[in-house]
Amino acid sequence: MDPLGVTATIVDALSLPRWSSIPVPAYENPAMPESDTSRTQTPFPVRQDLNAKVALWSGDITKLNTIAIVNTTNESLSNKGVFSERIHRAAGPDLLQECKTQLLGCRTGEAKMSKGYSLPARYVIHTECYEDCKRDQNRISWSVCNKHVKTRVPPEDGAHIALRTVRRFLEKFSDIERVVFVVENADEAIYKKVMPLYFPRNKQEEDFVLNELPGDIGNENGEPIIAERQIRIMDKPLGHRDDDDDVVEEAEEAAGATNMLDSSVIGKHSFTAMAGDHDQLTRQRLQRSPNEMHVVQHERVYQRWLRRARTEDLSNLVRLKMVYQSGVDFLGRPVVVFVGRHFQARNVDLNKAVAYFIHVLDKIVNRDYVIVYLHTLSSEENQPPLSFLKDIYHLVDIKYRRNLKAFYIVHPTVWARIVTWFFTTFTASSIKEKVHFLSGIQYLYDWIDPDQLEIPAFVLEYDMKENGNNYHTPASTYRTGSL
Repeated sequence: MDPLGVTATIVDALSLPRWSSIPVPAYENPAMPESDTSRTQTPFPVRQDLNAKVALWSGDITKLNTIAIVNTTNESLSNKGVFSERIHRAAGPDLLQECKTQLLGCRTGEAKMSKGYSLPARYVIHTECYEDCKRDQNRISWSVCNKHVKTRVPPEDGAHIALRTVRRFLEKFSDIERVVFVVENADEAIYKKVMPLYFPRNKQEEDFVLNELPGDIGNENGEPIIAERQIRIMDKPLGHRDDDDDVVEEAEEAAGATNMLDSSVIGKHSFTAMAGDHDQLTRQRLQRSPNEMHVVQHERVYQRWLRRARTEDLSNLVRLKMVYQSGVDFLGRPVVVFVGRHFQARNVDLNKAVAYFIHVLDKIVNRDYVIVYLHTLSSEENQPPLSFLKDIYHLVDIKYRRNLKAFYIVHPTVWARIVTWFFTTFTASSIKEKVHFLSGIQYLYDWIDPDQLEIPAFVLEYDMKENGNNYHTPASTYRTGSL
């Protein structure tokens, strides 16, 4: 029986033959270099641990029992392609309903996640692509989950991006059990040809394919390096910036000065303003750059939410004990604790939850701070939609991102790691390097004194069961916060 053969029955992803078990061809001599600039050392050396986590399978993606599959679609999530329709048909009408009423479209380079419904897969990740592969920097990055890629880009180019992106992802996230590349028809031959470049199975194969690697092997995440995308246009460039948030931050500082000026003018000369300075103020506003105008509008929206947070009755959310300040770390930075299991995502008013988060955090985030997120025993009932997290991220003031120095995720599941990677890669890039996954409470004590942490009893009990009593137990336990 062909281990890569097509099957129509439901297949468990973990049962598929690992790439490390597929026989290696008998390579005679390494490929001859085509030029003097050929590589002498591979950027993708043999890693048997990674080879044991990937699989190449020729079959129907709707029959794969796994955590998630990827559906390439369009911005309105209404793509009528063969594979998208197959996924919707297998998932049932509830998938289409969620796409229409909850996901609300998917811009190019983004991804939206829905339930799998009648599919064997638990989730479906929907992503939209450019037609031009050279412009499509983010599309293939979603291959960190079990995926099928079928777009209008050249198949071999897509295979290179998919394979090297998954390779880089697995190098960073060791807890991933399996990634399956699902192929059909001619794509199988392409993937069999390209896969050894990024997942060589022995030293002989590594040497043989070295000079078959393309010139562009991507950035640290495996994504193509596109010069045009690294150019940022500003009215008054202030130097190189690492990400788009820093550009907005510069605009905010400029806008902040303008706001202060406006407030000063209105405060000191309110009567004069009423008498005839409206034209001057209007001209000042019109002279603002688009970035400045965006930041001013953003600040107004945030201030409205802050007023709501200060006036609305949030006592029912306080009783949930889902977020609170808990002492300081060794550098004197306030510690904010989120208890995932206490966030009843399906039963609370999400707008009230936003107001509550702002109420707790607004004063804390004026200085450096850290967050401890306890994912312990969290279930699907405790997981808010990704769209909700994205809305909060874009709503809050820049100080939230700028002053956050560390984000510790305790007891993460594999799925929590994947979702966090998606979110910090495509939405919250400015905090990506601040995220740390911790398998136990004891690892927090490298940065935070145990007596500074207020940890719910169920978290300590779970941690002791999983990791043993090999660390100092905090003297403090969970205490009810108050508004």
